[in-house]
Amino acid sequence: MNFKSILLVLLMLVLAQKGIATTYYIHPKYGNDLNSGVSKKNAFKTFARFTAINFTAGDRILLASGQLYTGSLNLINQKGTRKNPIVITAIEWERNDLKLPAIIDFKSQANGILLEDCSFIELSNIKLTANGYNQEDQSLKMRCGLLLTAKKSKIIEHILIKNIIVQDVYYENPGFVRGKDEVKTANGTQKYGWGIRILNDNLENVIENVNIENCHINSVCHTGIKLTGTQKNIKKIKLLNNKIENTGGPGIQMSEVENVYVAQNTVSHSGSNNDSRKWGRGSGLWTWGSSNVLIEKNEFLYANGPGDSAGAHIDYNCDNIILQYNISAHNAGGFCEILGNNYNCMYRYNISINDGHRVKGVDGAFQEGKVFWLSGYQGNKEPKGPVNSYFYNNTIYSDASIEAKFAIDNTSNGVVIANNIFCIKGLSKAVLGDQNKRDAQNGLQVENVFFQNNLFFSETNWPQDLKIKDEKPIIGNPMYRKEGGLKTEDYSPQNRALIKNKGIEIPTLPDCNVKLLFDLKMDKDIMNNTIKGRPSMGAIQIN
Repeated sequence: MNFKSILLVLLMLVLAQKGIATTYYIHPKYGNDLNSGVSKKNAFKTFARFTAINFTAGDRILLASGQLYTGSLNLINQKGTRKNPIVITAIEWERNDLKLPAIIDFKSQANGILLEDCSFIELSNIKLTANGYNQEDQSLKMRCGLLLTAKKSKIIEHILIKNIIVQDVYYENPGFVRGKDEVKTANGTQKYGWGIRILNDNLENVIENVNIENCHINSVCHTGIKLTGTQKNIKKIKLLNNKIENTGGPGIQMSEVENVYVAQNTVSHSGSNNDSRKWGRGSGLWTWGSSNVLIEKNEFLYANGPGDSAGAHIDYNCDNIILQYNISAHNAGGFCEILGNNYNCMYRYNISINDGHRVKGVDGAFQEGKVFWLSGYQGNKEPKGPVNSYFYNNTIYSDASIEAKFAIDNTSNGVVIANNIFCIKGLSKAVLGDQNKRDAQNGLQVENVFFQNNLFFSETNWPQDLKIKDEKPIIGNPMYRKEGGLKTEDYSPQNRALIKNKGIEIPTLPDCNVKLLFDLKMDKDIMNNTIKGRPSMGAIQIN
């Protein structure tokens, strides 16, 4: 073989290597940024080394389990493939290492992990934390545990975020005080720390097929998981089996998204104010300007705040937002909250426990808590209540310590309230919707109402001064198995004769020019029991 032939063979080998995936190692103690990074013995030391690498499909970035890294892991315009994604995870470096996440302390940085214009990426087994800053960078607008965003790529797709911990993420340093009026603003006006954010403010780009699974977010300054799109350019998102607690703002919030599935998450103590840097207000979950969102089999617990702060609420400009099979308990703002200009939204087969305990004027509260609220609020526009709201087969319990409050804006059009159990042991009253001061003066009536066949613990459970009333109420005690409990089975009615086969078929409201995307008839109840024949009253089927 002559010299030219040898060179040709070597060149072919080099070109072939271009298509072979590479594993990169990084260790904060044993690594060196002068190393090649392609073995444990030659690991990189810092994330800065990755900025010059153009990753290929199937590449892996391996961090060391339990080790502390500083700085930010920034990936820009990196793309794997469907079959060979780029994987970033932590491994046990030594044989006897514990299976712990790698820790990234991104104090002073904008993000712990940045994915910008990236597709086919899988992230797992990493903990992100940033408790303020060492030296403040005034150019930063926020601090995020993980930020997924689109700048130049037309389509961002197939991102898996799994087993990520985000804890103690704050923009400001300990001791910072926000001021008493900040919590009254719509979403906060100051700089905050966030958990996991998906942000797409470019109309020409789409972010789709993103899964956030089995993540734990604890003690962030504002929202735990936040999706912010523009004209619904974030779509096909799944939020599954996440635990979100002690967030200063909402647990989960989504704006201008579509086709989102939210299931089996636990959100507790949203709107936390146990640190002066937190916002101190927020529902467990809320949507705005979004379409086709199914929210099921979640727990929304102990939401706090002087306004909103329901278990899960539907803000204005949405359609086909469905809440089913959820437990909502001890949320200051309430249980069902549907704001203005919403279409075909529904709460069904949920359990509410002592929701809406907040009292306006007490501890700075500027809104009443409410068990049930249909509002006409739609920002700066004239009030326009929700259209075609469905509320059926929910189980509601409120003990004697709480005055249950209700508000129905009379610009609402199309309401179904049926097959619910209202077991309210205390007083009930109607209140104004807080955001619409003219509700009592405009003389309008709610139109297209189907309100019948609900079970009330007493005749006074539904406030007498509300303008719509149950046409065929049932009065009686469902005799829950364990009143005040937090488990689904605690609200299994023992008074079977009052419940079994007493439900009715749910009617379809008149067409509102927005297609109803979900069937009204249910096959299963909240406990996955098959619904045979007529439905029972409430969320638990008795066959």
